[in-house]
Amino acid sequence: MKIGRNDPCPCGSGKKYKQCHLGKDEAKLREARQTAEAAASTAPPETPTAAVREKPRHSSAQPWKGQANSKGFQRVTSMRKVGGS
Repeated sequence: MKIGRNDPCPCGSGKKYKQCHLGKDEAKLREARQTAEAAASTAPPETPTAAVREKPRHSSAQPWKGQANSKGFQRVTSMRKVGGS
């Protein structure tokens, strides 16, 4: 079970976990992450066939819809009717 930041510390000090052991536990995790990254950087690189290839990004332009303004609506080229009667 994961300990919450505001839960009482399991060491029995009576303090909240974030004020007692959170900093020490995060330092241990940070050190473990750095050693794992160092080990991964010394490992041989993966073959290109095994690597995940990203799909090419296509532009979001839709030429069949005409030009759009900054709000995404089509640009109106005809005059609008104004006024009553």
